[in-house]
Amino acid sequence: MGGGGNPRPGEVSLAHHGVLFLDEFPEFDRKVLEVLREPLESGRITISRAARQAEFPARFQLVAAMNPCPCGYLGHPNGKCHCTPDQVARYRGRISGPLLDRIDLQIEVPALPEDDLTRKASGESSAAIRDRVEVAYQRQQARQNKSNTELGTKEIECFCEPDAEGAQLLKQAIGRLGLSARAYHRILKVARTIADLSNNQTISSRHIAEAIQYRRFERK
Repeated sequence: MGGGGNPRPGEVSLAHHGVLFLDEFPEFDRKVLEVLREPLESGRITISRAARQAEFPARFQLVAAMNPCPCGYLGHPNGKCHCTPDQVARYRGRISGPLLDRIDLQIEVPALPEDDLTRKASGESSAAIRDRVEVAYQRQQARQNKSNTELGTKEIECFCEPDAEGAQLLKQAIGRLGLSARAYHRILKVARTIADLSNNQTISSRHIAEAIQYRRFERK
């Protein structure tokens, strides 16, 4: 986070306009993880010391990885996991709800069977995906002169309004999942991005559904 007698920037500021990758996410000290909430929300980090206070930029993309359980084998085809439900709950509970609320995409990546692991990949190339992302980014710039992630509340209401079916689906999700206002706005921004990647002007129910599916831990 930074600090010292004469405050200096830390990793969150060194990752400004870049990616901050945290492996083994739950193994970080809880206090360190909770401090991430400020920069994830505001794009800056404030360091307070007795002598002075300093503010550093910290608008980064957070990418974090964690095991599904303490031993790492929960859901593995070989059935090696012997973690109890309480152990799994305590392990995942190291990531607080308010911090998860600020993570837009929460994806579970299951272990691959041997046949799939050794089979030659057949997905899109990185170059093709990059081209698609660049087109979507230019579409956002032309529409609102900034990326979707930078949209404020009023701008979300203007640029991220879904169609009637999408609005109804999101309303149902709020009731069933108990989504916060922050999660509601983040789902709309993710849905707007999904629509941009598909070259759709309108945010439909399928874009909303996909955005909701990405909030994996809130659906458990």
